[in-house]
Amino acid sequence: MRRIATAAAGIVCIAAFAGAADAADLPVKTYTKAPPMVAPVYDWSGFYIGLNAGGASSRECWTVFSVANLPVGPDSEGCHNATGGLVGGQIGYRWQATNFVFGLEAQGDWANLKGSNSSLAAGIFPFINQTKINGIGLFTGQIGYAFNNVLWYVKGGAAVTDNHYSSFFTANGVVFNQADETRWGGAVGTGIEFAFAPNWSIGIEYDHLFMGTKSVVFPFQATQAPVGPPGFAVTRSDNISQDVDMATIRLNYRFGGPIVAKY
Repeated sequence: MRRIATAAAGIVCIAAFAGAADAADLPVKTYTKAPPMVAPVYDWSGFYIGLNAGGASSRECWTVFSVANLPVGPDSEGCHNATGGLVGGQIGYRWQATNFVFGLEAQGDWANLKGSNSSLAAGIFPFINQTKINGIGLFTGQIGYAFNNVLWYVKGGAAVTDNHYSSFFTANGVVFNQADETRWGGAVGTGIEFAFAPNWSIGIEYDHLFMGTKSVVFPFQATQAPVGPPGFAVTRSDNISQDVDMATIRLNYRFGGPIVAKY
C-alpha cells in the first residue's frame, strides 16, 4: 500500500514539472496599443462663391433745412422704417491658421425695402415722405474660429446703399419731390456657418449698417400739383439719417483644399 502511494505522488510531481516546462517553452505574448483614431478636420481655406437671401429694416429720419434755397427750421419731418426682402450673392477668400480663420468678402444684394410717414413739417397741403432702398453692398474683412466643420466669425468694413427718396401729396398721391442717392457707410456683423460636405456650407448672418446722416437735395420738378401750374414743387433739402439691420441665410461653394486628416 505504501509503495502505491509513493508511486502516485511521484507521477503527480512529474506531471507538474512537465507542465511547467511546456509553459516555459511558449512565446511571451506582447500587447500593443491600439492605433489612435484619425478625426477629419475641415479646412476652410480657399475661394468661395455663394447665394444669400433674407430680410432687412432701415430706420430713416428726415429733417428739412432748406426750401427754394432759403433756410428753414431745421424742422423734423419724422421717421419711418423701410422694410422688405433682399437676395443676392457673395464672393470671398479665407485662409486658416490652426483654428483661426481669416477672410475677405464682397457681397451684393438686390433689395426691396420701402417705408413712409406723413411729414410733421407739412403746411396746408399734407404730404408723405417715402424711402425705398433698391440695393445693398458690403465689402468686409472677417476673423473667425473653427470648431472643425463649424465656423463662427465676426466681420466689419464698408457698406453702400442705393436709395430713392420721394414726397407725394396725401390727397392725390402726386409726387412733387424725388431724388436718388448712393450712400457709403460702415458695417459690422456676425455669423455662423456649417460645412455639410467637403466644399459646401450653409449659414446665417446678421449685419448692422451705420450709414450716418447725409444732405439730400430734391431738385426743382415740374409736376401737376393740387393747385398752381406745373412746376409747383421747388428745390428742397433734407438731412436724412439711415441705419440698416439685415439678416440672411447663406449657401457657399468653396474652391479649395479638401478635408485633411490630422493626427
